[in-house]
Amino acid sequence: MEESVLENIKKPQDIALLDEDELERLTFETRKLIIETTKVTGGHLASSLGAVEITVALLRVYDLPHDKIIWDVGHQAYAYKILTDRQSKFHTLRQWGGISGFPKRSESEYDIVDSGHAGSSLGDAFGLAIARDFMGEKFNIAAVIGDGSMTSGVSYEALNQIGHYINSNLVIILNDNGMSISQNVGSISSYLSRIRIKPAYTHMKQHLEEFFMTLPRVGEATLKLMTQIKESLTRAVLRGLFFESLGLKYVGPIDGHNIFEMEETIREAIQIDAPVLIHVVTQKGKGFKPSERKPEKYHGVSSTRKSDKSKERAEEEKTYTELFREAIVEVAKEDRRIFAITAAMTLGTGLDEFSKLFPDRFYDVGIAEQLAVNLGAGLALGGLKPVVAIYSTFLQRAFDQLSQEVCLQNLPVLFVVDRAGLVGEDGETHHGYFDLSYLRMLPNMTVMAPGCGWELKAMILYALSLNSPAAIRFPRAKPLVVDEAGRTGIESGKGEVIREGKDISIFSIGDMLGSALSVADKLKESGISATVVNARFVKPIDSEFVAEVAKKKKLIATLEQNVCSGGFGSAICEQLAKENLNIPVMIRGLPDSYIEHGTQGELLDSVGLSPDAIFRDILRFFKEND
Repeated sequence: MEESVLENIKKPQDIALLDEDELERLTFETRKLIIETTKVTGGHLASSLGAVEITVALLRVYDLPHDKIIWDVGHQAYAYKILTDRQSKFHTLRQWGGISGFPKRSESEYDIVDSGHAGSSLGDAFGLAIARDFMGEKFNIAAVIGDGSMTSGVSYEALNQIGHYINSNLVIILNDNGMSISQNVGSISSYLSRIRIKPAYTHMKQHLEEFFMTLPRVGEATLKLMTQIKESLTRAVLRGLFFESLGLKYVGPIDGHNIFEMEETIREAIQIDAPVLIHVVTQKGKGFKPSERKPEKYHGVSSTRKSDKSKERAEEEKTYTELFREAIVEVAKEDRRIFAITAAMTLGTGLDEFSKLFPDRFYDVGIAEQLAVNLGAGLALGGLKPVVAIYSTFLQRAFDQLSQEVCLQNLPVLFVVDRAGLVGEDGETHHGYFDLSYLRMLPNMTVMAPGCGWELKAMILYALSLNSPAAIRFPRAKPLVVDEAGRTGIESGKGEVIREGKDISIFSIGDMLGSALSVADKLKESGISATVVNARFVKPIDSEFVAEVAKKKKLIATLEQNVCSGGFGSAICEQLAKENLNIPVMIRGLPDSYIEHGTQGELLDSVGLSPDAIFRDILRFFKEND
């Protein structure tokens, strides 16, 4: 049996010692490990498969950890993790206590930044280069960014400054796995691109032109032919003119799966005392046929591990996202003024069906959340009904636009905030547990969260009837099943009493309704009678409704998958104070800290927000105050 090359890589420097055959085996074994691991743990498969050769080439050139490699987002970084001291731990990817699915400084000295949101790598590299030069230090910096991240406005803001301020070496690897330019990759194009950064190129070009002009009869015709060929080839690399206009040296496109071509290009680039952008073309999902054919499907794959017991309640077949997909199409058929906007998350947010049925009313602005919100404001100014669907963690990037463009002008834009609360294995950079706080603080904004699937469509219809901003937030999970019989309709600021009790009122928001009912069941067994409220609204909140439900109770408990600071619990306390009700309040939400990756159940247990933990806290209160 042939000895494993991957298992003999103990440090990044070992890769530089490998021959061509060994490098081929290394890339094969690395891809195999990524595929086998993500089948179990889930993760960002296609992007990392496409970046294996880029990773190997970088590690053959750069001396880590002295030199610095910054990965944008981190979707491409699995091979990097494997080849930089984490091979033995890779099976723990995205698991509680294991390694993160994204670069993480506390995890390894080879990780330079905590990545997770697109477009930040260039700004990080820009700042690091300034600090390096100011401190007189000598090390190389590379920033690897995908073509998707290059749609992010912050990337262009950084590029606009890098070429102006940096007079030393900084290499940017633009990993382009789109299909539109793949035909331009070839030996002639990549060769001409590479020699453009060699000082001898300009002199050689001038001498050749002078030489051909001295040839009788054929000289002028040959030079004309050369010029035509040059112009044809120039079109293949014309995109580089944009980057060069910003003050960067442009190289490419080159084959990102050719390690030696990549290595040679990077070695030449780091000799230039100026920022260099190397445009690399790769195949997303390379090495795994299903992913090569449908890279968007395998961008992120789910874990095959069993679900948490906390999720094993009776649930509807469809997730909130799927229910939103159906609802937005249904209401759009009735009202042609409804437009939908997303930021590079058409499928993830459930707008794929809308985009097919109403292409003239759908806009995907790329990874530019600020623009998505700004566009929504513009559509609303024109008398339309825009629906902006963005994940909670990414909507944070557009806070200024939420405030200035939408809320300040009191425009009727509906924000559908998916992946709210703890999202599980994607960890700190992707949890969405600040939205209730940052949305609630904005004037004119209505903030809602459904406790079950039935409420989602009702909230959409209610929000679209308002002539003001509104947000509906929900998790990735499947909603709780609650009997629709006797349910009350959506009424401004008012919640819904699901169960009556005399000792305690438990106010839950959104998907915490299931936990509230579970806690109430446990309390009943201990002789404590609980009222359970499906609050529906975080803003506005009807203080009279709160007072009616809370009066004569020994304790009020609030449950939310949001930070406690400025969240739903704080809003309930404000309403109780407004009604002059002096009742103890137990706020149960997420702590003032960043929470790592793990399953929903593991994370809820770790922060004391599982039904069992909440039950113990409430029971302790009643025992201490009996």
